[in-house]
Amino acid sequence: MLKKPKVIRVDDAQTRQDALAVLRATYRDEKGWVEQAESQLPESDLTNPQISWFVTYRGREPAGVLRVYYEPPIAQYRAYNVTLLNRELDVDRFLATNRIAEIGRFAICPHYRRNLLISVALMRAATRETVERGFTHYITDVFEDDAHSPYGFHTRVMGFAPVATHEHGELHCKSRRITLILDLKAAYNHLRRRQNWIFRSLTADWDEGLHRRLAV
Repeated sequence: MLKKPKVIRVDDAQTRQDALAVLRATYRDEKGWVEQAESQLPESDLTNPQISWFVTYRGREPAGVLRVYYEPPIAQYRAYNVTLLNRELDVDRFLATNRIAEIGRFAICPHYRRNLLISVALMRAATRETVERGFTHYITDVFEDDAHSPYGFHTRVMGFAPVATHEHGELHCKSRRITLILDLKAAYNHLRRRQNWIFRSLTADWDEGLHRRLAV
């Protein structure tokens, strides 16, 4: 049996350096999306209650990172000249009636990228915290032309829905961005009905109270 990857919340200097090692290997060296990894994970993030970073390890080696940004500044998205894919979507009403968390900066070191357990471990830690904090939806951007885009996994397996596109963002990439939204309750119940290993893995450490928050 494969040993489960260890996931730690980034909350001190050492775990920050471990997370930065992953971002250097992926966002800086492999993708060229940033000049300095530190720009993505400043020290101030460690004490910001709206931001959670998680780092996962294989043995003692950092293998992947993920960030959750609770109640992100939506004005940032408006500045990107977003094109809605569903023009009937009432964005203002959606934002007013739901609690949104941005999930992103999802990076896996190249030599661990085929190990799906790394990704699932990060998603398990992030999702548990997000549900505990009472948030209802995830929003994320993926690059249309990225060879390692999680678009397929997000949409086919998790249930993310594409809602918009935009050409520019925080990262240095010429590819068009696709904005995806995930309804956490709908995704939970879809995966629960299937009862596959993804569902079991994502909810492995949930208590009954967490299940009741999303079950219908």
